[in-house]
Amino acid sequence: MFETAYAMGTQGGQQGGGGLMLWLPWILIIAVFYLLLIRPQQKRQKEHKTMLENLRKGDRVVTNSGMFGTIVGFNEKEDIVVLKIAEEVKIELLKSSIAGRVQKGEQESK
Repeated sequence: MFETAYAMGTQGGQQGGGGLMLWLPWILIIAVFYLLLIRPQQKRQKEHKTMLENLRKGDRVVTNSGMFGTIVGFNEKEDIVVLKIAEEVKIELLKSSIAGRVQKGEQESK
């Protein structure tokens, strides 16, 4: 008597326009990594490079190993800095091993 009619629709509940929605989470993850990790690191590297370029004789510095000294000379050709760490004690270090300048009052000289 009665025949069953079936409506034709999308199969399996798939929706159109999934291309952007498929890539959106990946785009957001990359954006977060850039803003939270990559950009601040690049900024720190640029500041460190600028600081190294502006070092002068007589500047008080600290090395990456925690040693304090005063710059007494440079060898720009080999990128070496000569530090005076005590009376009559001088050492040569790579310029890149200097962590930063020390402001007066941060480290008391003996």
